[in-house]
Amino acid sequence: MTTAWQEWTADDAANWIAAPTADDDKYTRGVLGVVTGSSDYPGAAVLGVEAAHRAGVGMVRYIGRRTLRQAVLARRPEAVTVAGRVQAWLLGSGIDQGRRSSVLLGDLEHAFTERVPVVLDAGALDLVGTRTAPTVITPHARELAKLLTSRELPTSVDEVRADPGGWAERAAKELGVAVLLKGAVTHVCDPDGDRYTVTAPTHWLATAGSGDVLGGILGALAATHHRELATNATALTALAATASWVQGEAALRASATVGGGPVTALDIATAVPAVIGALLER
Repeated sequence: MTTAWQEWTADDAANWIAAPTADDDKYTRGVLGVVTGSSDYPGAAVLGVEAAHRAGVGMVRYIGRRTLRQAVLARRPEAVTVAGRVQAWLLGSGIDQGRRSSVLLGDLEHAFTERVPVVLDAGALDLVGTRTAPTVITPHARELAKLLTSRELPTSVDEVRADPGGWAERAAKELGVAVLLKGAVTHVCDPDGDRYTVTAPTHWLATAGSGDVLGGILGALAATHHRELATNATALTALAATASWVQGEAALRASATVGGGPVTALDIATAVPAVIGALLER
């Protein structure tokens, strides 16, 4: 029997938002490692780190070339730019697979050796399945079609757009990971049969950099819930749906502040704390 897709709601998301307690410190709140951005897309690094901080993670460790580290620190001086312990990784946003240096590829592959939860986006999607860490991929339709085709499952972007839920499910089963397929209706599923949809509350969300913000939110949630993910990897699917819901609600709130008008990715990231706060009050 096929399980129906469940629309993810504010009540569902609230179950996956954790506030720090008096016993917490930056490490117990979660440390997110980030390898994102490039000379072509430096903003991806800035936006992902910004969103992760706004989503309540205890610390962000950014690993990247000096110019990218400088850009990140200019916006978020609390970011740490030296290697150390992490509880989750965000990899690939703003990176071109075809232009990865040996140093960058080494940084990406090293992240998998720690076997902590991993969020794979854009330029790291091809690394899916190379390690056994709990993994969620966050492609849009074109990226998913390219990934499946590279895995000897020829697929066109038109096919994915025509049946996003079906292709997200197929990818989850073929790749053995959780899948967050971005779109006006985002489909989140895993090989165990969990299936969630998140409908964008505003189409202003379709703007450059919004996916980088989503990655930062999801990475932060994965790091925050690192203890639970150590024993329950399927929780990553619920966290992915929650991240998508938070991103959409943040876009809606940001748009409301300008009379329902357009927003930028940075506007969306800036609105995340208010969304988190509202969920904690439910």
